[in-house]
Amino acid sequence: MAKPAQGHHEEHRDITGGTQRAAIFGVSDGLVTNVSLILGFAGAHPAAGVVRLAGIAGLVAGAFSMASGEYLSMQAQRELFERELSIEAEALAAEPDLERAELIAIYRSKGIDEELADELATTMMRSPELALETHAREELGIDPTAIGSPIAAALTSFVTFAIGAFLPLIPWLFGGGTEAIVGSILISAVAALVVGGLLGRYSGRSVIRSAFRSLLVATLAASVTFLVGRLVGASGV
Repeated sequence: MAKPAQGHHEEHRDITGGTQRAAIFGVSDGLVTNVSLILGFAGAHPAAGVVRLAGIAGLVAGAFSMASGEYLSMQAQRELFERELSIEAEALAAEPDLERAELIAIYRSKGIDEELADELATTMMRSPELALETHAREELGIDPTAIGSPIAAALTSFVTFAIGAFLPLIPWLFGGGTEAIVGSILISAVAALVVGGLLGRYSGRSVIRSAFRSLLVATLAASVTFLVGRLVGASGV
């Protein structure tokens, strides 16, 4: 039998807290949302000041919307988890034998033999904290130590959305017209490739594939809004 390599250590990222997810979606959403908004206005041929105002408004409104949505969704999830944990803690205190039997049944359903399942359940039930954590994981699918922070997720979403939304706005802070449109497109394309590549690296997927997928999504969204802006502007609505 092969021996495990000396010093072997597996590193895993924390993917359960919600902050990383909020950061990734925040910067990506900010970029796609604002480059689409900016090019949509630019497609209607308004003055540079109008496009600039639309971009700033999109940045501020989008960042607050993203943060509030992230906070409310994570807070609701956290409250639901806490309620379920409270119910489970009450059940463990009121009917420990029944909860132990449930744990044995869970272990047995995973293919563990009865004697070992009984031993594991007995060990887990000795400590109230360990018993609650074990039942939460095995019975409810909840990790009590990784519920996540709604405030941290909201702040992360706000900042990263604002960063992503600011990038396509940069050319419009110094000029307008075709040059600013091209500048927004180029900056957004590079940013989409970088964000997609980082996402691919973070998730362990192909960096190139993830980068070009991100670019494709941003391109489609921006192209559609630019075309709509051009059509609306041409119609005089």
